[in-house]
Amino acid sequence: MPAKIVEGKQQDGKSSDLVQGTLEMLILKTLALEPMHGYGVALRIEQISDGVFRVNPGSLLPALSRMERAGRVRSEWRATENNRRAKYYLLTATGRKALTSETEQWHRQIAAISRILEA
Repeated sequence: MPAKIVEGKQQDGKSSDLVQGTLEMLILKTLALEPMHGYGVALRIEQISDGVFRVNPGSLLPALSRMERAGRVRSEWRATENNRRAKYYLLTATGRKALTSETEQWHRQIAAISRILEA
């Protein structure tokens, strides 16, 4: 069973070895599905990964800020399902291009790693 990534560490206390930029790619993919607030992004990543990835606010919010400064996402205040105000994040055209590029690069890396492991 895969270890769950919590606050950059696996539950067994060992550091995770996620490739740098993976979190941002997962956020971009999540926002490509629909605009959502930060908690929704974290919840969706956890749900889609069957609980393998758990993103804490201490990692998520700085990543969203970086992505907003880079023009990959934009934000706006909206009412949630519970009628509370929350900052929703939306993917921009720049973010869509970045997602496509990063996804292609990720697939190339996975294929190369698979070839090495099967050699």
